[in-house]
This record gives sequence, structure tokens and C-alpha cells, in this order.
Amino acid sequence: MRVPSRIGLVGMVAAGVVALPTAAGALPQGAAAPAAPAKNSQTYEDSTGETPGAPDITRIVVSNTDAGMITFRINVPNRPQLGQDMLLDLFVDTDFNVATGSPDIPGVDYVIELARGEVNLYKWDGSNFTRRFGDPPAVSLRYTYSGGFTVSISAAELGNTKRFRFYIEVIGGIVVDPVTGDLDFTNALGDAAPGGGAGFFPYTVILAKPTLLVRKVATTPKAPTAGKRFTMTATVARSDTGAVLRSGRVTCVGRAGTQALKAQVARVVNGAVTCTWLIPKKAKGKPFRGSAAVVFEGLRATRSFSARIR
Repeated sequence: MRVPSRIGLVGMVAAGVVALPTAAGALPQGAAAPAAPAKNSQTYEDSTGETPGAPDITRIVVSNTDAGMITFRINVPNRPQLGQDMLLDLFVDTDFNVATGSPDIPGVDYVIELARGEVNLYKWDGSNFTRRFGDPPAVSLRYTYSGGFTVSISAAELGNTKRFRFYIEVIGGIVVDPVTGDLDFTNALGDAAPGGGAGFFPYTVILAKPTLLVRKVATTPKAPTAGKRFTMTATVARSDTGAVLRSGRVTCVGRAGTQALKAQVARVVNGAVTCTWLIPKKAKGKPFRGSAAVVFEGLRATRSFSARIR
């Protein structure tokens, strides 16, 4: 098919708004994408061979991680390398509502465009798709290319989307003016997915409820000693982001034999859940049992420790 009239819309119109910076963190062709387990993966097949000589989209795989990172893998096997004559437009209706966003491309709120080795995010502002000095933010936006596009972006930077529709256009044969940088689409050919006027592909973002993970437990000294302080620390991180806790409500329970011990320290210290008890002088030989629990944003983690008091 010939290039649809809306291909290049974002790049040509938005370029008149402001000189566009390269998206923060954009990766060069062939660089490794951030490693993350693919979850909630959905595959979309596209019709093939519509236009000889045009980039041909064959399959799209969309997935998201528990941290809300959305990845689009767009296979274009007849273009093993990303050429300077190629452009990708990924149109996203992030609220699944045709009454909002662009009236020309019904419901589209954001467009991700990759052209001339740069990837940028544009947002519908009521009259145009624009990007003005980091607005909309696109810190998480990344891409790689190997027989097709792999584009990743956080759901938070797509309006905290939970359910969206998307439409893709890939074109080739663009001529770039070496002086002005303008794009000439006169002889360009492209492919759209879904093809045949089928509208948009739907996708639902599914995030597992995060948990707190205890990564490391340490004690100082190695075993409790009568008449001395005994400290238990636990490094705790979120399962979705991997971030180590820097705060939280800590509860410490300690017992020397049958005697309950009051914690002298019960808080997060330098990124570790910390409990400190003073072991009674006459507790030598008795069993010590202690536990540290932390609650953060409704999530809880607990770790216990027991040893004979020296």
C-alpha cells in the first residue's frame, strides 16, 4: 500500500513546535535492551506481503513487567537493519476512549515516533501532538532494532494506562534533506498494523501485587552474648522495582529463655531493618529467639533468628 496520509504526521508537525531532543536513554541500534522478565505477553499477527518493497510488519508481541514496563516487539523481517530511510509511528489510545485524544486518529493520546535513529514521545495537547522540553516525560523510553523494533516505556509515562489500544505504521524509502533535515515522503512505502482498516489492537496491563523480599540477614556479633548488645539486620526490597527499603514501621521481638527483651533499636538504618537488644548478664546458655518485621505501604516482611546465648 502507499504510505497512509498520517504517516510522518507527528514528526513533521511537532518539529515546528520545538527543536526535539533525543529521548533520554535512547539506545543505539543493536544495543541490549534493559533485562526484565516478560509477563502478560500477548501476540498479534499482521497480514503480510501487501506492498512489494515496503517494510512488512509480520508479528507484534506486547508484554509488561510487574513494575509496569511495557514492551512492544514489532517484527519487520524484511528489514534486518534499521535504515535512515525508515520511520516508526506507534499510536496509543491510553484510556481506551475514542472521545478523548486526537479527533483525526480517534482516541489517540500519545504517539511514540522513531526516526533518524531517535525515539521520542508526543502527547495530544488539544490541537496537536507535541513535545516541549521533556513534556511529556519519557525517561523510561528505550528502543533497540534487530529484524524489527523493540520499544519499551513505563505505563506511568503513558498516563498510568491500565488498558489501551494501539496502531502501528512503519515506512521506508524516506529521503532526508542533508541540509534542513526535512523528510521527503514522495517515494516512501509503508505498512500498517493492524492492516486492512481493522482499527486498533487492544492490550490490558496486568500488574502483580508487589511483595517485600528479605535479601540478606546478618547478626552482630555472630551469636548473642550475655551482658552485651546483639543486633540483627535484614535488607528488604520491593519485588516489583527491586528498590531497597529506606523507611518503614519496624517491630522487634526478642526473648532470652522465657524473658521478653525490649528492643533498644527498632528502625530502618542505612537501608537495613535493624533490631538491637541488650542480652541479660545471667542469660548465658539460654536460648535466644528474635524476629524483625517491617511494614511499608501495606506490605510486610518478617525474618526470625535463634541461637544459644554464649
